[in-house]
Amino acid sequence: MIYMLLGTGFEEMEAIAPLDLLRRAGLDVMTVGVNGKIVRGSHNIGIEADITLSEMDLTCLEMIILPGGLGGVTSVRASDEAMYALRFAWENGKFVAAICAGPTVLADLGITSGRQATCFPGCESGMGDAVMVPDAAAVRDGCLITGTSAGCAIPFGLELIKALKGEKEAERIREQIVIR
Repeated sequence: MIYMLLGTGFEEMEAIAPLDLLRRAGLDVMTVGVNGKIVRGSHNIGIEADITLSEMDLTCLEMIILPGGLGGVTSVRASDEAMYALRFAWENGKFVAAICAGPTVLADLGITSGRQATCFPGCESGMGDAVMVPDAAAVRDGCLITGTSAGCAIPFGLELIKALKGEKEAERIREQIVIR
């Protein structure tokens, strides 16, 4: 199971675009409301999450995704349960992905330490000792996948598919949505 954490103030594009792409690829993804079932994004778009944090089953976790948005990142940081889920995924060799300001939360947990990563320009000071790759839309270093911004949500989503289902499936989805 793939879980996408949605905290109040998450960046909508960074959640919806990858979510759509993952589901197009036939992957099981559940959105997880950090602050309840109905979550408002940074542009006041309300999303009904599939489940809440207490309903996550970490025993079937394959990947966990954290969209950015300063409010969403703050919501996740404030949730012991969300932080535990991110740490659990990493410590159990599962994929951990974050985009925009989201990678700074992973840095707080030591996940990006010594690994190649990217984040929203200006958030680099929150990345600890990550090896920053500033001009990349998305970066994968083993089980860590990071993305730069809302404008990079599609390349980030395709990188998630590539990690889980391979280059061929990512290319199939890329062709399906006619990305240029």
